[in-house]
Amino acid sequence: MNFISRKIKIIENILDFLYPNPTSTLYYINEYTLLISILLTARSKEEKVNKITKFLFKIIKTPKDTICTSIEDIKNIIKNIGLHNIKSKNIHDLSLILINKYNGIIPKNISKLKSLPGVGHKTASVFLSHVSDESVFPVDTHIHRMMFRWKLSNGKNVKETEKKAKHVFKKKIGKNYIFKLFLMLKNILHPEDGI
Repeated sequence: MNFISRKIKIIENILDFLYPNPTSTLYYINEYTLLISILLTARSKEEKVNKITKFLFKIIKTPKDTICTSIEDIKNIIKNIGLHNIKSKNIHDLSLILINKYNGIIPKNISKLKSLPGVGHKTASVFLSHVSDESVFPVDTHIHRMMFRWKLSNGKNVKETEKKAKHVFKKKIGKNYIFKLFLMLKNILHPEDGI
């Protein structure tokens, strides 16, 4: 077993020990609200998003609920999170597309997801990691830095890091493993620690 293989095995063992049964820490009640929660976490703290979505999801649970709610009302509910102006419009617009193009059902295809307003590659990957068996490995800034610090990626860009992460952790890719990484980043390795 070479050095990199041993390092990967150690990381996997630590994650398995620390988080034997990981679950998502985002608040959501169905696939639609999951997508909205993920979209809202862009440039916002998850804890703050969870507080807001507990109220928001009493009003909107489906794309139809959302289009019956004004953008201004959505904006007022989410006003305490970053980029609330554009996020409220994106939520409304993606709900219209889901109704008109997909009969209110969220597509489980990364390209189709990325075509929705406010849904980029990371948001689509995180969503798919929750709801499908598609081989995705969402890489955010923190995982990108962690992979570089662990010398498992060259750190050039997030796309390269994602490709490398899929290769390095190919046997472990799946919902539970991704939750383990996110939990470790959230609970142990903080961005200010220089990961």
